[in-house]
Amino acid sequence: MDSSVAAALLLQQGYEVVGGFIKNWSDSKDPLSGICSWRAERRDALRVAAVLDIPLLTFDFEKQYRKLIVQELYDGYKRGETPNPDVLCNEYIKFGLFWEQAKKFGFEFMATGHYAILKNDKSGNAHLIRGVDPDKDQSYFLYRVPQQVLRRTFFPIGKYKKSEIRRFAQKFRLPVAAKPDSQGICFIGKVDFSEFLSNKLKNNPGDIVTSDGKVIGTHFGLHNYTIGQRQRIAIADKHPWFVAQKDIKNNCLIVVDSEDHPLMQAKELIITDLHWVAGKTPKLPLNVSIQVRYRQSPHQAKIFADATSKSIKIKLKKYVKAAAIGQSVVIYHNSECLGGGVIRQTMQV
Repeated sequence: MDSSVAAALLLQQGYEVVGGFIKNWSDSKDPLSGICSWRAERRDALRVAAVLDIPLLTFDFEKQYRKLIVQELYDGYKRGETPNPDVLCNEYIKFGLFWEQAKKFGFEFMATGHYAILKNDKSGNAHLIRGVDPDKDQSYFLYRVPQQVLRRTFFPIGKYKKSEIRRFAQKFRLPVAAKPDSQGICFIGKVDFSEFLSNKLKNNPGDIVTSDGKVIGTHFGLHNYTIGQRQRIAIADKHPWFVAQKDIKNNCLIVVDSEDHPLMQAKELIITDLHWVAGKTPKLPLNVSIQVRYRQSPHQAKIFADATSKSIKIKLKKYVKAAAIGQSVVIYHNSECLGGGVIRQTMQV
């Protein structure tokens, strides 16, 4: 629906618009029809294109998606990390392969239904700003999009709230006006995540250990657990336990009895694999706000560069809970997304 309204708004503004449908995954089934969900999604896209009277091009990137996104997901969880497939999908697929194909067809710009705002300065540089709707802002997932692509990108719905986009969809008589928001892994959909990972990762049981070294249970493979996850150790155990760390070397899951336990609280983070929206590192040190997860309340922090500029140290004013190796940290200055990186080390309180 979001992309459909974006197309309608651009037509209203006088742009020549051609729709683009990306097929990245063919294994998921629609729970109602039992049919491969990408076919149902493409059917919806064709219906929207017919109402808007625009062509629709289809791009098949499934081979690349499996290699660049899904395999990295498997590899990350095998290493005990928590990668973000939506961030990778935007970088490599939507604003990577798709944009390269669009240029070959002669298109000057691309547009998506992301809830974010782009503002170009006098030099033509694109600045990535949070979307107006705080519950839908998707700038977190866009921090790795290259500057040269952002300069050629439109986010037509970023200045609206979701409720307004629903009304636009009804106004334009779009056949997807009542369609619910997509959920789950980007392009794969809502799946049982443990089951999805088990397609490639073998369950390797090991000890569940408390922070003071006491063995209290057995886990069923470290990839099945997320840092911060509430975990019931036994059926009759009503005591809350929380996943604090994964000890890959010893195949142990370390748990604590409180969300406020020191092992759950990080006061400093080291991030690498840096990407800056402007294409260059801002002047550091700098007071910023950060997000470790989508829809997380921003945390005030100060960032420092190392001598090689290959990593950033983040010192938080207050601790952040359940920060996990492999998660993306996205850095903001006021409402502008400056960029971010991937957590490689956490320092607890």
